[in-house]
Amino acid sequence: MRKYKFLFAISVIAIGLMSVLLASINEKKAEKEQLLAVPQIEKKWETKSEEFRKHYPRETDSWKQTKNSDNIDDMLKAHPEMVVLWAGYPFSKDYNAPRGHFYAIDDVSNTLRTAAPVDKESGPLPSACWTCKSPDVPRIMDEQGNSEYFTGKWAKYGADIVNPVGCLDCHNPKTMELQIGRSYLNDALKAEGKSPTFENATQQDMRTLVCAQCHVEYYFKKTPLENGKVAMAVTLPWADGTTVEDMEKYYDNIEFSDWVHQISKTPMLKAQHPEYETWKTGAHGRNNVSCADCHMPYTQEGGIKYTDHKIGNPLENMDKTCMNCHRVSEKSLLANIQDKKIRKDDLNQRALEQLVAAHLEAGKAWELGATQEEMKDILTDIRHAQWRWDFSAASHSAFFHAPEETLKTLGTALDKVANARIKLAKILAKYGASDYVAPVITDKKQAQELIGLPMEKLIEEKKEFTNGLLQEWKKEAEEKGLFNPKSREGIENKTSY
Repeated sequence: MRKYKFLFAISVIAIGLMSVLLASINEKKAEKEQLLAVPQIEKKWETKSEEFRKHYPRETDSWKQTKNSDNIDDMLKAHPEMVVLWAGYPFSKDYNAPRGHFYAIDDVSNTLRTAAPVDKESGPLPSACWTCKSPDVPRIMDEQGNSEYFTGKWAKYGADIVNPVGCLDCHNPKTMELQIGRSYLNDALKAEGKSPTFENATQQDMRTLVCAQCHVEYYFKKTPLENGKVAMAVTLPWADGTTVEDMEKYYDNIEFSDWVHQISKTPMLKAQHPEYETWKTGAHGRNNVSCADCHMPYTQEGGIKYTDHKIGNPLENMDKTCMNCHRVSEKSLLANIQDKKIRKDDLNQRALEQLVAAHLEAGKAWELGATQEEMKDILTDIRHAQWRWDFSAASHSAFFHAPEETLKTLGTALDKVANARIKLAKILAKYGASDYVAPVITDKKQAQELIGLPMEKLIEEKKEFTNGLLQEWKKEAEEKGLFNPKSREGIENKTSY
């Protein structure tokens, strides 16, 4: 009798455990079915990423972790030579290493480069400077048309572009399929004639192209409109190809320059952030390893597999990124990467120092009476040298994406600036200044004083803007239903000034 009672008890326990297991399996199955089903986002252009959390909590929570990348790395303090290289251009005032997507709006609003507008019509920068900062941009492009969006000043949309890079930048809210809301990318892909366009892109292609909406080289093309307005339209210079030489040729052929250098009088090019173009020339690009494969790896949580949206450094998560393909130890792979970075950093510093000297020597030559004809070839060498240095520097992970191409690019930059300085030595000797030695740049303050930047005034004006008009923009955006102030609670306002 006792034996049967014991067996009965064991059976009850077993049935109970099986019931719990079955309930757990059913719960996971239901959750998977819920995830596979595509819920409807209420608004066609829902730009507040927090609104997606009710349906995609894991993805949204991981996206929010981009706010952990909040350090301000002052690149002008680290490399004060850049101040002189960008003399006469806004980057000489303020330039920090990129932070997480969560801070895209904060950083473009706080930087000294966007200055201190006093209303929606004041400058200095065009509205196009918002283009890669927010999902509000494709919303406005859809509502107003691309041409209208690209007219006016940056301050024009201060109360309308308020949400940082998020869900709607890459996803169709109805289907959650990858989408691209900035048509200039497709225009450039068609002009290049080599890459897949939107019409024939595979899912794997799209896992890179959604990033290429913003992580590319571009310029603002001055475009007169029929209504008398002028659009400064974001345009990618890919008609001749996507290498540094191809784009240099494109810009030279249309005689484009971003600005004229304050000291050397060189018509300059400012590289933006050509990660896509650099990636294409490296091993990952040639093998179609997408941006998302490394920067947004798949993550397992219980029985649920999802894409990690904490977009950042793949080396912080190597077991889910690098080690999926590389059959070496993490230690060995990291050592190899560090060696590549050291080589790039060495050439980068050499190029910085040589370019500073070239600009200052050119300035001295002008001061002594050098002619336009004497300086013509020198200015071309400086233009091409700095473009190539900047292309390598502005593509922040160039040494990783395409180490050989990056070293080649920096090497040709050094060749061209050396040619410029040899020619300058002859001109300086002709005008009796063969003993001229350009000052060595040692810190940011010295460099900014050298080019005559009134930093105290610029900073004071910026603080007045951030404490005044910027707060009015946020309040207006909240009243329009575009901005949720709770999404920014606890966020420290950081700058390098």
